[in-house]
Amino acid sequence: MNVLVIGNGGREHAVVRALKNSPKVDKIYAMKGNAGIAELAELVNVDYCDVKAVGDWVDKKGDVDFTVVTPDDPLALGLVDELESRGHRAFGPRKNAAIIEASKAFSKELMKKYGIPTAKYETFNDYEKAAAYIETCPIPVVLKADGLALGKGVLICKTREEAREGIKEMMLESKFGAAGNTVVVEEFLEGPEVSCLAFTDGKTMVPMITSCDHKRAKDHDEGLNTGGMGTFSPAPFFGENSAKEVMEKIMLPTMYAMNAEGRTFKGVLYFGLMKTKDGYKVIEYNSRFGDPETQVILPMLKTDLMEIFEAIVDGRLSEIKVEWEEGACVCLVLASGGYPEKYEKGKAIAFGDLDEDIVIYHAGTALKDGQLVTSGGRVLGVVAKGADVEAARQKVYKNAQKIHFDGMYYRSDIGVKYRDVQRD
Repeated sequence: MNVLVIGNGGREHAVVRALKNSPKVDKIYAMKGNAGIAELAELVNVDYCDVKAVGDWVDKKGDVDFTVVTPDDPLALGLVDELESRGHRAFGPRKNAAIIEASKAFSKELMKKYGIPTAKYETFNDYEKAAAYIETCPIPVVLKADGLALGKGVLICKTREEAREGIKEMMLESKFGAAGNTVVVEEFLEGPEVSCLAFTDGKTMVPMITSCDHKRAKDHDEGLNTGGMGTFSPAPFFGENSAKEVMEKIMLPTMYAMNAEGRTFKGVLYFGLMKTKDGYKVIEYNSRFGDPETQVILPMLKTDLMEIFEAIVDGRLSEIKVEWEEGACVCLVLASGGYPEKYEKGKAIAFGDLDEDIVIYHAGTALKDGQLVTSGGRVLGVVAKGADVEAARQKVYKNAQKIHFDGMYYRSDIGVKYRDVQRD
């Protein structure tokens, strides 16, 4: 079959690469893709946030059998609904289910209503009321823009002054655009964090292997929040007891809650969790594969990804046995100098002699006059598998040193944290 993959980042490169290995897939189109994806798929220059334009293109093309919608924005805008209304098969949640990520206020209310453990919170759409609350709430405090903000709409404020400034930036200065018109002010939780993704068709929930993301731009989790500077899998502290607790208290209750609300979720549901002294709590939901979590999860998947996608769309996920490789995987993001704030594009990328088992996922790349150049803040993901996280980590850093573009920077501590956290 011919498959269209929506998106242009490292996550989409990982999805395209996995689909390319499926005997079910003949040809892949990518909208809009990047220079790395272009080696595996035919690029389509259509704005994927214009859902009507995407539908028109698929109609006109006539040979697209299946569409995979991976980014948050087109899901929230209803691209899956649009394609289905035209008679096309599409993977991803419909608009009314994608709201679980598109509105943090919605997701917090859902958890409160159905008893799903999460941090205490208050929601504000009035600046004066939010500012007044900041003067009395416990510090540290977490501020979250209600809407989508490219993974950057979260501020952890260690002082009241930082919280005052954060509320001002979000609600008065529109730092995150319309996403910050409503703000969730949340209790600060402490403990190790883990990304738990799951395949679901609304009836069955199949967890993927766990991973740990690194959102901060600098070593030791310092600096500004980014879309993710690297990740590793599996989470060293997440054992059988953790898996049982998360499935029974968070994953299945979320699936049932969405069904009860008439918002059945079919696709990939991402649970950003924290292991607190009171057990696991939900930090955030995403309505799709995480980035860069996907870059360490899919290389470990033994089952045909296309089979899983079809089973979810058809509501028969219970029939699929999802299997994973043993060992570990690490992804290191190579970023443009200045990211996540201002950075320059168009820097030439050069590769040395990389090890054969290294995978390079392109995130922000383009071809200019035949030369591979940077086109985004997160440029490349260097990925390696190993017997354990440390073995994979050593491979990744050894090979990262063989890649160069002006201004390139990366964290030196991906895969180090949580080594000493007890597994349960």
